[in-house]
Amino acid sequence: MDSLVIEGGQRLEGRIPISGSKNAALPILLAAPLVDGQIIYQRVPELMDIRTTTKLLSLLGCEVEQEGKEVRVTPGNLTPEAPYELVRTMRASVLCLGPLLARLGEASVALPGGCAIGARPVDLHLKALERMGAEFELEGGYIRGRCKRLKGARIQFDMPTVGGTENLLMAAATAEGETVLENAAREPEVVDLANFLNFCGAQISGHGTAVIRIHGVNSLSGCRYRIMPDRIEAGTYMCAAAITRGDVKLRDCPMYEMEAIVAKLSDMGVAFEQDGDDVRVWVPGDLNCVDVRTQPFPGFPTDMQAQVMALMCRSEGMGVIEETIFENRFMHVLELARMGAHITLTGRSAMVRGVERLVGAPVMASDLRASASLVVAGLVADKTTTVQRIYHLDRGYEVMEEKLQAVGARIRRVREQ
Repeated sequence: MDSLVIEGGQRLEGRIPISGSKNAALPILLAAPLVDGQIIYQRVPELMDIRTTTKLLSLLGCEVEQEGKEVRVTPGNLTPEAPYELVRTMRASVLCLGPLLARLGEASVALPGGCAIGARPVDLHLKALERMGAEFELEGGYIRGRCKRLKGARIQFDMPTVGGTENLLMAAATAEGETVLENAAREPEVVDLANFLNFCGAQISGHGTAVIRIHGVNSLSGCRYRIMPDRIEAGTYMCAAAITRGDVKLRDCPMYEMEAIVAKLSDMGVAFEQDGDDVRVWVPGDLNCVDVRTQPFPGFPTDMQAQVMALMCRSEGMGVIEETIFENRFMHVLELARMGAHITLTGRSAMVRGVERLVGAPVMASDLRASASLVVAGLVADKTTTVQRIYHLDRGYEVMEEKLQAVGARIRRVREQ
């Protein structure tokens, strides 16, 4: 099992390229079974979750070829089962449910795993697919679904759900008639999936708003598609630049999709200068704590909560972070406290008081974004920080240590026996 060892105190300076978005690439790859013909995906990040997804596509009957950041997928004789051995590590695997039902009329998908950050029930997915004519049973840890051709329906989600919206977008793309999704998720990654499906011949409108309309078509065709840049990776490196009082330029930074993140960091004292797709990030004065409340897009993303908390630990004053999306997403607090952070937890709120210094310590990563927050804190901590269990980090950040080394961080990967 690998760890990251960080000698803190180095100012970051230079350029960091932003990779393709993991959260966009996973559903777009899993939409492949819907398509007739080859799909060429570009700017696919080289991550553990992506490797798991391509293995899953192969097991489902797709021919998969990968060369660097380009992945070619050609659906063949498809099979309806997504086995536990693969999906146990990745919650996004449930997104193959809609495409398999739409294409084969049946699906058998193991209940997914992933980060332990709280309940992310799939019942919203199942209820919506039932409205389209699917029938489900839970048996032996598997969701087993059957249907004749899915039929369009008007579906109102009880709450915005990214995974549910994505599953229904894929299921409805080739369904009979029109499907209307109300209270749909508006995240940029949902928009990227809809754009991909439209490139393949789907008829989807309203994506990016709370009401999405999908006119089912008979078939989808292959295409060449470039995955959007990763806004959460970009936000993480913004925090890394700011906490070290660095001067970093982010290449291919999706600023349009990051308004809530940039607004909150600006309130803290971080400066930005945009030049085309490149964004310069630096801190011209003091950093100040602010209040943060996570919300569905276009609000502040829960996936940036931990990284901003690390930045607030080395800012002036006090701020309150309220987590409204996942109930167990403060597990990094105790690890930051081991480094000298002053954080008080009350239910779903964390009160952060900035401190003058953090001190390196051995810390344990509990989930993907918690891992990133510990790396951000370690970059500015005195002495040595060892972040253990970074397999979480490898699920969502492409060669993070190499990107940070390139801008001056003293960070290295160590293989533990």
